[in-house]
Amino acid sequence: MLYNYILLAQAQQAIPGFLIIPFLLLIGLIASGPIFFGHFWEHNYKKIAVTLGLTVLAYYLFVLGDVHMPAHTLAEYFTFAVLLSSLYIAAGGIYLNVNAKATPLINVALVAVGAVLANFIGTTGASLLLIRPFMRLNAHRLKPYQVVFFIFIVSNAGGLLTPLGDPPLFIGFIKGVPFFWTLQHLFIPWIISIILLCTLFFFVDSRNKGDEITAHLEAEPTTGKTEFHFSGRRNLFWLAIIIGAVFLDPNVIESLPHIYYDGNKFSYIREIIQLTAAFMCFRFSSKEALAGNQFNFHPILEVVFLFFGIFFTMMPALQLSAEIASSPAYANYITPNFLYWATGSLSGFLDNAPTYANFLSLAMAKFDLAQNNVEDVRQFAAGTSAAGMETLVQLEAISLAAVLFGAFTYIGNGPNFMVKAIAESAGVRMPSFFAYILRYSIPFLLPIFLLVWFLVVHLRLF
Repeated sequence: MLYNYILLAQAQQAIPGFLIIPFLLLIGLIASGPIFFGHFWEHNYKKIAVTLGLTVLAYYLFVLGDVHMPAHTLAEYFTFAVLLSSLYIAAGGIYLNVNAKATPLINVALVAVGAVLANFIGTTGASLLLIRPFMRLNAHRLKPYQVVFFIFIVSNAGGLLTPLGDPPLFIGFIKGVPFFWTLQHLFIPWIISIILLCTLFFFVDSRNKGDEITAHLEAEPTTGKTEFHFSGRRNLFWLAIIIGAVFLDPNVIESLPHIYYDGNKFSYIREIIQLTAAFMCFRFSSKEALAGNQFNFHPILEVVFLFFGIFFTMMPALQLSAEIASSPAYANYITPNFLYWATGSLSGFLDNAPTYANFLSLAMAKFDLAQNNVEDVRQFAAGTSAAGMETLVQLEAISLAAVLFGAFTYIGNGPNFMVKAIAESAGVRMPSFFAYILRYSIPFLLPIFLLVWFLVVHLRLF
C-alpha cells in the first residue's frame, strides 16, 4: 500500500517538476485519443501506457536512485490489478437479468440497491455484478447518461459506509480506523448524497422517451410482471472468497506470510488466493452465464494496462503535492475545509486510494501523530487526542472527499473505467474524458459536493 508518500517525498531528493509531464501526457491521450485518433489509440494504448509508466520508473531507479517509491507503487498496483481482475472474472460468470419494464423508478431502485450492496462487496464488486443487468434492463432505451449515473451512485458514493465499500476507507481501516467508524460518522452524508443523486437520476431518466437499441444487448421479453433470472450461483462462493481475502492483510494479521520491505509488510497470500479463486471461477463458470454476459477479457485488459501507466506516472504528482502541502508555510491551512477540497481535487485525477493515504498522513503530522501508529490513528479518528474533536472532523473531510470525488473522472476510482469499458464493449457510446466532466460531473456532482461540504464539514451539522 502507498501509505508513506509524505515520508518518502521528504526522505528522497526533490522531484523535478518536469517529471509530471508523462502523467499529463497520458491523461491527455486518454481524453483525446478515442476522439481524434480512435483507430491508432485502440491499437496502441497498451504500448503507450506501459512505455510512459516505465519511463518514469526508470528515472526513479537510475537517475534519482529511489527504489522505495517504485516498490510501494508496484505493491499497490499489484493489489489493485489482482482484485479488479478477480472480481471481473467472478462477476462475468454470474448472470442476473431483471425481467421488467424499464422505468425511471425501476432504474433508481436498482442503483439504490447497488449503493447498499457496495458496502458489503465493494464498489467494484457491486458495479461488476449489476452493470450488465442494468444495461440489459434498459436495452431499448439505453443512453450514456444512465451508465454515468450508475458510476456516480454504485461505483462511488454507495461505498461510503464500510471499509469494504471503497479502497480509501479500507486503507483507513488497515491503519487503525475502527470498522464501524464510517457507518457512525458518514451515514448522514451517505443518505444526502444517495438521495440527491437518485433524485437527479429519476428526473433526467424521466425525460428519456426514446427507443435507442444498443446493438450488442438483448433484453428478454417482459411478461408484465417483475421477475429475476439468475444463473452462475457457484460463482457466488468464489466471489465470497475473493472479497473475504481482502482482509488477509499482514498489517492487520501479523501471522500471515508477507514480504517485509522499507518498514512495511506486503501481502502475497491474499493475491494468490484471489487469483486462484478467479481461475476456478472461469474454469467452472456456467457457459450460459458467460454467454449471457457476452464475457470477454478486453475491458479488464484495458483497465490493467492503462492503470499501469497511471500508477507509475502519477508518482511524481503525488510526491510533489505532498512536498507542497507538508511545507511549514502551509501548516495553518491544514483545516477540514482545506482537506476536503484538496483531497477531493486530487482524488478525482490521481486515484482516490493513495490520495487518502497522503492527506491522512499530512493531517496527522500537524498534530504530531504518526500514521503508522495504530493507537495514534484511533485517537485521531475518535477525536480524543490533544487536538480534540478537530481531528475527527478532519478525518470525515478526508474520507468523504476521497470517496465522493472518485466519481469526478473516469480515473478517479478503478470501477469507473471498468464500467465504461464494459459499456463500450456492449456498444454504448460513452462520453469522452472531458465530456464526462463537463456534461455530468460539474453540473450534477459538484453541487452535491458543495452541499455536503457546507453542511457536514463547514457547518458541522452532522
